[in-house]
Amino acid sequence: MKKSYGILGIIVLIVLLFFWAKGAYNGMVTNQEAATKAWANVQSAYQRRADLIPNLVETVKGYAKHEQETFQNVVEARTKATQVTVDPTNLTPEKLQEFQAAQGELSTALGKLLAIREAYPDLKANENFKDLQVQLEGTENRINQARNEFNDAVQKYNTGIRSFPNNIFASIFGFSRMEKFAADAAAQKAPEVKF
Repeated sequence: MKKSYGILGIIVLIVLLFFWAKGAYNGMVTNQEAATKAWANVQSAYQRRADLIPNLVETVKGYAKHEQETFQNVVEARTKATQVTVDPTNLTPEKLQEFQAAQGELSTALGKLLAIREAYPDLKANENFKDLQVQLEGTENRINQARNEFNDAVQKYNTGIRSFPNNIFASIFGFSRMEKFAADAAAQKAPEVKF
């Protein structure tokens, strides 16, 4: 009788361990998928900005015919930014840096494009330009929000796979740490405003 209780106890322990391991594994998968979805949202927000740029450039071109170099820089930066892709399952610091650098160049070029409006009073009053500027500002806010949500998802995932005893299962099943989105080094310095 004691032997059957011992076997039953071992079976119960194995079943409990199985369900615990299953829950731990599925939790890591869920957190990893949430992080990769958050990265896709970051890319979607950047794509929205890239889609708005041609409309903004064309609207400004109609007023600022002498600003060809600025237009060219915006178009080139947009092209470069849309060509840099990052695999959400392999977010290395180098790939994130490359992605951020391309997006930073685009942000700089857009800033110069938007500064052109000061030289063209009619452009400031143009409804299309105003609408595009508002949409672009909203898109920049969405990008920031998407980056923050991505970092939150990565933090949750990383915490889950690094916590004991999940870290044991994470190493067994190949779950590795994901990198967070970090600010560009140039963003550490406040921009100089001159009037």
